Amino acid sequence: MPNYAYTGRGSNGQRVDGEIEGSNNTAVANMLVDQGVTPISITEKKPQSDVIATINEKFGLYKVSIEELLMFTRQMSGLTKAGIPITRAIAGVLESIQNPLMVKALRDIFEQLESGRSLSVCFARHPKVFSNLYVSIIQIGESTGRLDESFALMGEYIDRNRRITNNIKTALRYPITVLIAIAIAMVIVNLFVIPKFALFFEKNQLELPWQTLFLLSTSNFFVSYWIYMLALLVGGFLAFRHYINTPMGKYWWHRLIIKAPIIGDILHRAFMARFARSFSMAYSAGVPIVQAMGVISRSIGNVYISSHVDGMREGIESGETLTRTAHKTGMFTPVVMQMFAVGEEAGNLDEMMVYIADFYEEEVDYDVKTLADKIEPLIYLAMGAMVLILALGIFVPMWDISQLAHR
Repeated sequence: MPNYAYTGRGSNGQRVDGEIEGSNNTAVANMLVDQGVTPISITEKKPQSDVIATINEKFGLYKVSIEELLMFTRQMSGLTKAGIPITRAIAGVLESIQNPLMVKALRDIFEQLESGRSLSVCFARHPKVFSNLYVSIIQIGESTGRLDESFALMGEYIDRNRRITNNIKTALRYPITVLIAIAIAMVIVNLFVIPKFALFFEKNQLELPWQTLFLLSTSNFFVSYWIYMLALLVGGFLAFRHYINTPMGKYWWHRLIIKAPIIGDILHRAFMARFARSFSMAYSAGVPIVQAMGVISRSIGNVYISSHVDGMREGIESGETLTRTAHKTGMFTPVVMQMFAVGEEAGNLDEMMVYIADFYEEEVDYDVKTLADKIEPLIYLAMGAMVLILALGIFVPMWDISQLAHR
């Protein structure tokens, strides 16, 4: 917690100055009154300037990880279930939070709660921390008096998303590392290794095959223009980052990763599992279908899929059934469409959505486990092609020299 410098009047009327630790101005004022000091001014003491922290805060680089959000949600679930007032619960959790963005959000939430605002309204003030779905579920918990269940429900939802995301990242870590290593090896070979062989071949005036000439030309291009290539690479990366942050670019990029071979199908199923789980949670909490669709489309994490969810919402608003609108999107498999129809007809759509989410999550888990087996042949093929080109381009001329030496 931050330190506050205060000025006040003691019980004898004398001026009192000092420092005290507290979560915010209100909490510090209450502590001073309990100590018999009437506060006149309370000022938060800013820590010494940290260049990195200043840059991160200025450009909004701080982010709340899914693990930090999960821990906060579980803490709030336990505290509210124990009957602790929400302001005391927020103040207690704030003492153990280290993330600057989370600390700033919780301080503002505490102050807004003190001024009489509802918890869901306070959460909605910080969209970088709490999604639309999170705010909606908390709002339902407030209106029904089951806030602890809402936090528990969100905790379970966040934990499932965390496990799916971590499994996908773990499966991709090995192939990405290998591809980066191959790229670095190609740069080193072209900049440092091949030029040495080029001097050797030129000195011996050898007649070089086309493979060697290709390698030498590629190496010369790298050596001569590496600074321009580096600038082009950095510029292209920055331009790409800027483009995918635009509405059109984000839609194109999110559609591309869904349609990508091998990994795209896994990501598509993961997003569908998130959609089904979110829908089930919102619907069972009492959120109307149309409102639930709007909330989910803004918090699902993929603009391309969100556009289809918006299409479903518009279809439901115009009087179509959920099954028909889902079929029009083309996002769901025939088996899942049958589950939609059964759930809608039987009136247990929330339970059926849980089955759909479980179905997709099981498929994602299986696909993630077999992902390495699918990608490894492609990696071996790329490595074999690189080794073959180097062998034909470098060692064939060396072999010719050795043959001439033995004659």
